[in-house]
Amino acid sequence: MKPGMKQVLIYNQDNPELKPVQARYCASFACRLRGLTFQRKPAPHRGLLLVQARESRVDAAIHMLGVWMDLTAVWINERVEVVDVQLVRAWRPFYVPALPARYILELAAEHQADFKVGDRLKFEEVALG
Repeated sequence: MKPGMKQVLIYNQDNPELKPVQARYCASFACRLRGLTFQRKPAPHRGLLLVQARESRVDAAIHMLGVWMDLTAVWINERVEVVDVQLVRAWRPFYVPALPARYILELAAEHQADFKVGDRLKFEEVALG
């Protein structure tokens, strides 16, 4: 892991029996642009949390160009509530959430049923080292 990389655990408070997702916190433009492009499938309960500067539908749009596998995308608003969940297909040009979002959680496709619109989530920073 590169120095300065931040990890978070994401808990679904409305489905507490689910194992939390460990996600790389991705706030820079370069990190968000790259996303999971040309990466292997995320390990179970691992993902990438794309962080936008503000809540928006347009800014929260994602692309799947260069992504070799289908993923689950979970769009999350500023109140840390799920506003959209989609199975996003490899090599598609873009996906836009149904409602404005500030965070986009990308994880393996098989996690689509783990999140529903309205679920309340909790982010907890993971100490690295």
